[in-house]
Amino acid sequence: MSAPRVRDVPVGLHENGTRTERDSLGEIEVPAGHYWGAQTQRSLIHFDIGDDRMPKAVYHAYGYIKKAAAIVNARAGRLPSWQADLISRVADEVIRGDLDEEFPLYVWQTGSGTQSNMNVNEVISNRAIQLVGERLGSKDPIHPNDHVNMGQSSNDTFVTAMHIAAAEAIDDHVLPAAARLREAAETKSRQWEHVVKIGRTHLEDATPLTVGQEWSGYAAQLGDAIDHLERTRTGLYRLAVGGTAVGTGLNAPPEFGEQVAAKIAELTGRPFLSAPNKFAAQASCDDLVRVSAALRTLTVPLFKFANDLRWLGSGPRTGLRELILPANEPGSSIMPGKVNPTQAEALLMVAIQVAGNDTAVSMAGGEGNFELNAFRPVIIRNVLHSARILADMMDHFRTYLVEGVRLNTETLHHNIEHSIMMVTALSPVVGYDRAAHIAHYALDNGLPLKDAALQCGITADLYDKIVDPERLTRPGVPSPDGGTRH
Repeated sequence: MSAPRVRDVPVGLHENGTRTERDSLGEIEVPAGHYWGAQTQRSLIHFDIGDDRMPKAVYHAYGYIKKAAAIVNARAGRLPSWQADLISRVADEVIRGDLDEEFPLYVWQTGSGTQSNMNVNEVISNRAIQLVGERLGSKDPIHPNDHVNMGQSSNDTFVTAMHIAAAEAIDDHVLPAAARLREAAETKSRQWEHVVKIGRTHLEDATPLTVGQEWSGYAAQLGDAIDHLERTRTGLYRLAVGGTAVGTGLNAPPEFGEQVAAKIAELTGRPFLSAPNKFAAQASCDDLVRVSAALRTLTVPLFKFANDLRWLGSGPRTGLRELILPANEPGSSIMPGKVNPTQAEALLMVAIQVAGNDTAVSMAGGEGNFELNAFRPVIIRNVLHSARILADMMDHFRTYLVEGVRLNTETLHHNIEHSIMMVTALSPVVGYDRAAHIAHYALDNGLPLKDAALQCGITADLYDKIVDPERLTRPGVPSPDGGTRH
């Protein structure tokens, strides 16, 4: 067939009623106003379960696969260049999201993702047919299986799309948002480097540190989790495409997987490559399981960060009151003037949801039999959901809480003046037992530590030399007078 003339037809169908499409099971009526075909329609009928739709990011990733495969097939002479160009043109529309309304399938479908793959194949086929002025559903001149799916199987392409979509979510959204939050914590740490406060262990008073030191811990925890996620997500760059049905590559030409992966890398600007073992790549979803676990790991420092801030900001009169949290919205419908730590609460809920998502992913990752993990849809839905809500939440937490939080210096100074645990600095000088006696004497008599120490026989000069709150935050660092901080 000679190359037909391609028309410049805007995306969209405006017909009413239905048209007849056919697959291997026979004829079925599909909405005339959509591009999808018989297999998509059957899935909509048989899997109309809940409101959970396959994430659009999976279909955008599929656009790269179909375009790359068409280009590779054309270069090898397996597909006429005009057909490859037509498939590539529509694939670009898929990648841009122009055809998002044509991908209506539910997460709860065949575990291999076959129906989503065929949804893409049918849409590209019918949209291409529209562009050359032929009859939708005719599969001519672009066939969904023979041309769009050439050299491919759902078993190798769906997991490839999962990897592309997840890599994009991690690289473009989660890691940048986490880095921005870490930088915000580091900025606060530098800003409050010399502001002394009383530390807490076991929820009880402990020795002093600076607010900057405390916040450096938050930043370091986030940094470690970011490093772990960066290392883990490299597994997503290994693509299963080329393995076809069971990993052997049946119906795909030699080097097809390597060539398609290289083209996907070129199209996306990411270091994708062909998975070295297609059997592992298709029989498991281990790379995505590890990424899901790394996302859950990221929630651990976030959980602590959010919890610490809401406790340190508790009050305004009867809580810890060390931090003044931004007042973003009224906190109560009955108590006027109340303001709550809503960003911290939202982050904690997101962390709990990510943990739940990861539990589902780990269970699904261990399922599947022999040459195929058939629990892929729930895995990619949960990984992408975790990535999306984590990235959004970290940016909100940073913008609406971390960057606007202020110190309540009055409370910090009060706590320093009334702390008992700075008696720890006296212990090496006067002995543990005598220091403990001073602490209990102060508590029993309601005295500041210095007053109790003086009444217990410690001289004022010795006390002032040893119990210097700021010096105690950096023990071993030379003091201005040339001595060593205790």
